[in-house]
Amino acid sequence: MTPNWAYTLSESMLSKPLPRRWSHSLGVAGRARELRPILGDDAELMEAAAVLHDVGYSPSIATTGFHPLDGARFLRDQENVPERVVRLVAHHSFALLEAEERGLREELQDEFDLERPDLVDALVVCDMTTTPTGEHTTTPQRVDEIVSRYGPDTIVGRFIQRAAPEIHASADRVYRRMAAAGKKLDTQPM
Repeated sequence: MTPNWAYTLSESMLSKPLPRRWSHSLGVAGRARELRPILGDDAELMEAAAVLHDVGYSPSIATTGFHPLDGARFLRDQENVPERVVRLVAHHSFALLEAEERGLREELQDEFDLERPDLVDALVVCDMTTTPTGEHTTTPQRVDEIVSRYGPDTIVGRFIQRAAPEIHASADRVYRRMAAAGKKLDTQPM
């Protein structure tokens, strides 16, 4: 499987209605390519999930207003989208915690199984070390940016503050795996 189909699908859903979200998705996919040394046979799967992770924001499919669930439902109904990509999109960046804030936790966990923890961690790093416009950042800076953009007392603000320790722990695990492979991301602490 090559991720070209995923780029085409994501671009068709995001580039015109949400160009900034499309830029972010391209940046997240770029991060996935940087993690190839630790992803092995799952590298292309991760790149596809990375470029598609925010497809649920597309106005044409946003029904619940919770993009991981909307995106995963959309992808599940598309022909030839691997189930593992759907699961990664459904659960990216600790979506269960946000689903809980929205009263959708049971729906999300009942409809979509979790993917392997090492791949979940990798997608967290891809998403949470990429700014809204696609540049590299650190996980603390990204969490702070999200809180300031949405506000600390909003659903997203509360969720991201709750998820922050888990986000940082995911990043630490991925950074250690990269270091063991002799590689380092540019936002990785020394």
